[in-house]
Amino acid sequence: MRFRFSRLAVAGVAALALLATSAPATASGTGGPKPTIVLVHGAWADSSSWAPVIERLRRDGYPVRAIADPLRGLTSDTAYVTAYLSTIDGPKVLVGHSYGGAVITNAATAVTGVQSLVYIAGFIPVEGETIGELAANSSTPLPLITTPVPGGAEVTIDPARFRAAFAGDLDPALAADLATTQRPADTRAVTEASVTEGFRTIPSWALLTRQDRAISPDLQRFMDTRAGARVTEVDASHAVMLSRPDVVTKLVEQAAR
Repeated sequence: MRFRFSRLAVAGVAALALLATSAPATASGTGGPKPTIVLVHGAWADSSSWAPVIERLRRDGYPVRAIADPLRGLTSDTAYVTAYLSTIDGPKVLVGHSYGGAVITNAATAVTGVQSLVYIAGFIPVEGETIGELAANSSTPLPLITTPVPGGAEVTIDPARFRAAFAGDLDPALAADLATTQRPADTRAVTEASVTEGFRTIPSWALLTRQDRAISPDLQRFMDTRAGARVTEVDASHAVMLSRPDVVTKLVEQAAR
């Protein structure tokens, strides 16, 4: 079943995301505290894209944080996210969507308490590998627009082709809103090499999106298998956290348990 937003709901997404701060941990089924779920978005999105998942996780008693990924480059983004992770006490589950998967892969071992990694249609690079190299193996190149900016260049998805490339199973009006508000990514996000492989020592889960045109299912399957992740597949676009939030939430909670 598709998740559809009204215009009013779209306007309230950011407010909901701001409420997703850490709450007192609730006892888990094993008697210990529930881990804090840390959500890291990818390129051409922001923390509000997690709103339906945040709502469900909080309803189930999980403390949640949605960290804003600066999208300035893998090295600096990893340092930024690591700084925020260091302020969160207790066990943590890191969840990365798309490019956010590369960020959590590199940040996971820099802090204590990370008990599992969850990749939502996510990139999982190995040491020395770039997102650009992985993306080159995707079946359909993204329709990107490059804009020179001070200090470098940024890329966005062509708004006219955003829904087809990123959010094919969303309501057209919502997809148009997402295209309009997409956050540009610095080109260093795809050219800087990964340096850490968090999945080597931390259990990982992955949600593979079979209707994805941003990261092809075959590429996702290759990365998920290489990382030894426990894989769940779903018929959804790259914007799965909005179109299938129940599936995303279920996988995250599996990893949390």
